[in-house]
Amino acid sequence: MASENFHFESFIFSEEIENAFNFDFPDYIVLGKQAEACFEFCLKNSKRYKLLAANIQVQGDTETLGELDYIVFDTETEKTIHIELAGKFYLYDDSLAGNMEAKWIGPNRKDTLEFKLNKLQKKQFPLLYAPETIAKLTTLGIKNIMEMEQQLCLKASLFLPKDFQKEKLSQNYQDCIEGHYIFAEQFASEDKNAMFAIPNKKEWLLPFAEIKNWYSFSEAKELIKKQLSEKTSPLVYKRTQTGIEKFFVVWWHFDSA
Repeated sequence: MASENFHFESFIFSEEIENAFNFDFPDYIVLGKQAEACFEFCLKNSKRYKLLAANIQVQGDTETLGELDYIVFDTETEKTIHIELAGKFYLYDDSLAGNMEAKWIGPNRKDTLEFKLNKLQKKQFPLLYAPETIAKLTTLGIKNIMEMEQQLCLKASLFLPKDFQKEKLSQNYQDCIEGHYIFAEQFASEDKNAMFAIPNKKEWLLPFAEIKNWYSFSEAKELIKKQLSEKTSPLVYKRTQTGIEKFFVVWWHFDSA
């Protein structure tokens, strides 16, 4: 997705991968590593891009300065690109002060889209030009570093308050909307005849067809109550005869004031 206040060039992978069915989704690792595994699989099986290096640790004299996600060569443009990858889930909270990016916050209110983009702008992208980075990339046979393009591949899954009209947002945000969120007390109004799934965080990127455990309303209510008591906002799938909905139930109703 593109941002209104942070003008990063976007990396858009539009190429169809012929042997995608061979990909074994790594459901045993954390969400960020899952996104990396998916992205690397696409790059390694791409006809257009050549992966030169991935997850490059940059070491200073006494500490690690940071990490670059990917260096790839684009055979169409004949340019080398530094790509930073981010896969994030954010919920829209209009009560938060600041610009639009500050109003997108994690399900457990630990970070915001603004925080992520600021980090990219101030740390991740400038890291490419550090002397230590240049030395590291040179040992990997990567040259012309100062001429390298930098792009962001931000895969954002966005959720709105229930009944919020997404048309109020710019198109770049609308394109990333995957569902809505409700407060704890609102779950009581859900369809009692529906079936519910509550995937753990490692399963958030799985397609609906891969979700195995489904619960009745009363069973789901108790499971959700337990997570909310631990200040964890669960992702919930609701299945009815008309289809499947995707939403978060959040614990922070009174914390957002």
